[in-house]
Amino acid sequence: MIYDAIVIGAGQAGLSTSYHLSRRGISHLVLDADDRPGGAWQHRWDALTMHDVHRVADLPATVIPADTGAERANRFVPAYFADYEQRFGLPVARPVRVRRVSDDAGLLVVESDAGAWTTRTLVNATGTWTRPFVPHVSGIETFAGQQLHTVDYPGPEHFRGRRVVVVGGGASAVQFIGALAPIAQTVWVTRREPAWMDREFTPELGREVVAKVEERVRQGLPPRSVVSVTGLRLREQEREAERLGAYADRRPMFAAIEPDGVRWADGAFERADVILWATGFRPAIEHLAPLHLRSPRGGIQLDATTAVADPRVQMVGYGPSASTIGANRAGRTAAKGVAEWLRRSAPADRTPAATPAP
Repeated sequence: MIYDAIVIGAGQAGLSTSYHLSRRGISHLVLDADDRPGGAWQHRWDALTMHDVHRVADLPATVIPADTGAERANRFVPAYFADYEQRFGLPVARPVRVRRVSDDAGLLVVESDAGAWTTRTLVNATGTWTRPFVPHVSGIETFAGQQLHTVDYPGPEHFRGRRVVVVGGGASAVQFIGALAPIAQTVWVTRREPAWMDREFTPELGREVVAKVEERVRQGLPPRSVVSVTGLRLREQEREAERLGAYADRRPMFAAIEPDGVRWADGAFERADVILWATGFRPAIEHLAPLHLRSPRGGIQLDATTAVADPRVQMVGYGPSASTIGANRAGRTAAKGVAEWLRRSAPADRTPAATPAP
């Protein structure tokens, strides 16, 4: 069977895309690497609640009830996604880990640990969660304490009474310090001076932010994080850490790691039991390498969600839609891009197979 589209990834952007493909009657399959619904949300730390996520997990044609604020995000969102898949009959296959996507005489072949599929178009919705980034620092391998990345965060109690160096200038670092400063000794380290948000987060601001990140990928540049545009904002639950001075005592990046701590270029030293790397993620796109999508400027150049180097490929969960802020819009745009490619490339005697609209 030749599908009209295959979507890789069943997180928010992937499910949004599947919904819109179904509405257009486009035959497709969604391949998801996880064992169960939920995308990256199922792997988030327990302390993250629905109140913290600003309602950005909403999927098309549904609204998360306003009274879910106290619910743990890593429980509520996976259950919500599972219900959504079932309610709209989305064709999700899991667990399927895609290894490689290649061209075969004008069609795309998607190879995985569960078999191979052939498709006319592809929507890549793999996001970033599976590619945590830790910068290389001299002596990193000598540290005798514990090193954890955001993906490994076990919750605040794990750090009680310990000396923790939190590295990173994004929202996760701010949230970690908010949870840890009242119960542990924290040192906040960033490469650049943190940029704080001085505006209320609104839908209008969200659209403005997405537009700025989109401009980079339109030029073929590697995408930057959304928080690099929005800036940082303290939530109510971080006010105690602020009162304790945890954010005011921010330090620049250290030059080296030693067995019992970190050392700056000027010789200053901080003993540490734990280094918590809140240093972000990189796009999970290695499987697309055979398609040669990268521009000379280092990123995948996009026109909306369409890869300029290969218009058969749509990218969601990349650039602006790597944040949940732009995920739903990206899904709708990608489905439109798929439909346009099928319309332009379809032979006169071929009628695309359809997946019934919900």
